[in-house]
Amino acid sequence: MRRRRAEIRKVPPDPIYNDVLVSKLINRVMWDGKKSIAQKIVYKAMEILAEKTKKAPLEALHQAIENVRPIVEVRPRRVGGATYQVPIEVQEPRKTSLALRWIVEAARAKKGRPMAEKLGEELVNAFNNTGTAIKKKEDVHRMAEANRAFAHFRW
Repeated sequence: MRRRRAEIRKVPPDPIYNDVLVSKLINRVMWDGKKSIAQKIVYKAMEILAEKTKKAPLEALHQAIENVRPIVEVRPRRVGGATYQVPIEVQEPRKTSLALRWIVEAARAKKGRPMAEKLGEELVNAFNNTGTAIKKKEDVHRMAEANRAFAHFRW
C-alpha cells in the first residue's frame, strides 16, 4: 500500500498541435527518452490519419482514442480463498491511458514497416472502430460482461 496518493503530473501540451493528448501519445511512443524521434513518429502518423480519414488530424485523433476507451474492466478480488474477477468502471484518466497503451502496443506488434506507418494505420483503424486496439477493448468488455455475477464484490 502507498503511504499517500500518488500525485498526478501535469503533462505539457505538444508544440505543434498544442494538445495534451498528443503529448501523452508522444510519451507513450517514446523509448529510451528519445522524444524527438517519438514526435516525428506521432506527427507522421497524424498526417496519415488526417489523409485517410479526411478530417482534421486533432479531431480524428480524439475520435480514434474515444473509440478505444474502455468503460468497464475486471480487477481481481480475493474473497474467502477464491479470487474473483470483479467488473468495475474505469476511472476517466485510466480510460485514456489504457486507450493510448492499447493503440501503441497494437502498432508495435505489427512488423515490417516504419513505426509511423503502423501507428497511423492503427489510429485509422481505431477511428473506424476496427483493428487490434478495438478488439482489445471488446475483449475487456466481454470479460466484464462474463463476470457480471461477481459485481456485488465491488469495493
